[in-house]
Amino acid sequence: MMEEMAKVIKCDNQGWVTVEVQVKNACNHCDNSESCGTSAVSKAFSPKVQEFSISSDTYYEPGELLRLGLPESVILKAAALVYLMPLLGLFIGAMLASLISHQIGVISSDLFVIPFALVGAFLFWRLAKSKARQMESSSQPIILSHLGHSI
Repeated sequence: MMEEMAKVIKCDNQGWVTVEVQVKNACNHCDNSESCGTSAVSKAFSPKVQEFSISSDTYYEPGELLRLGLPESVILKAAALVYLMPLLGLFIGAMLASLISHQIGVISSDLFVIPFALVGAFLFWRLAKSKARQMESSSQPIILSHLGHSI
């Protein structure tokens, strides 16, 4: 289970707690962060704080810290979908175009196969992205423990 610390923003009487999580990235952990282009891009484009709501039976005061957990299987499945499905689409598009080019007798098939492969990769990427979004909305983090107020 992946764990993360979150700060309570607000808690309503309907059983929802709005929390704020500081997003961490891999940059700023090495000695080259001042001269690294990846670090500059990461600082410019990555969100610093993510805010979302979690269902809870307990009332928490704003400013309290919670430890949240999310099963690793959800993250691994979403990553596999987003990275492997476009690759599969690329191969399927190329294979279909190759079969079609042989059927119609196209001699220079590379110019015919490459666009089909790219379209296949794009379509499978869109499909994987929508499936990953569905997985994300159906899997909510759970509150593992209450840590009290920060110092």
